[in-house]
Amino acid sequence: MNNLKIKKEIEIFSREMRKNILEMSLTAGANSSHFGGALSIVEIVASIFCYMMKIDKKNPSWNERDRFILSKGHACLAYYAALCEIGYIGKDKIKTFEQNGSDLLGHPVMNKKIGIEFSNGSLGMGLSLGIGLAVASKKRNKNFNIFTVIGDGECNEGSVWEAAMAAPNLKLKNLYTFIDNNNFQQTGSNKDIMYIGNIAKKWESFGWHVTELDGHNIEELIEFFKNTKNIDLPKVAIAKTVKGKGFSFSENNNDWHHSVLSKKLYDQGIKELG
Repeated sequence: MNNLKIKKEIEIFSREMRKNILEMSLTAGANSSHFGGALSIVEIVASIFCYMMKIDKKNPSWNERDRFILSKGHACLAYYAALCEIGYIGKDKIKTFEQNGSDLLGHPVMNKKIGIEFSNGSLGMGLSLGIGLAVASKKRNKNFNIFTVIGDGECNEGSVWEAAMAAPNLKLKNLYTFIDNNNFQQTGSNKDIMYIGNIAKKWESFGWHVTELDGHNIEELIEFFKNTKNIDLPKVAIAKTVKGKGFSFSENNNDWHHSVLSKKLYDQGIKELG
């Protein structure tokens, strides 16, 4: 499949993900959702699920599947939106987000029947889980990849750096990590709260293969996967992103880290998506 066709498919997948995110945010049982940080990772998650991941769309628990771990679990709207687009979650089911009895809670809760590999709420856990899976795949001679998504604010957690040190030492070439570098966390900008400097150099110093890219540029995401396929190191993409990407009212507006989506803004969002 050529790059233009792949790009078009990911663009369509991303647009549908944003529609799903709007739908879940409008019907959320808690009347609010972690909106901004989900929108910043849409193209990243779309490129993983639509292009890179080896999955069986009829069998979420297929033993040879690639694994996806959302370490920044509060951005689960993007995760659920992608699972909906590959058919693991129905369109009606996403309207039950955060409602009583729903499988779709405000943070992912492990449910392999619908493609949720691990529970994640506390930040800093996802990369360690990914390392465990990567080690297991080597020990069992299984050929699957692991994709993790971490927030840049989440990198304030010490557990992230313990895991970052471990992965190259264990030679986990089947481990892919994305840093959602949108420069915000819950209560403000990363620079004002806990500035960690040059993220790329830090990961490189631990022995990772590091790529800096635009996290909304689908061509760059495709090239990242193609260019790193045969590199015998864990790979990390420092993805420059925009919190709230896709809608004029939420882009780079940290008020939308967690907020209420009105019907008026829902309609505006649908119109902006075309």
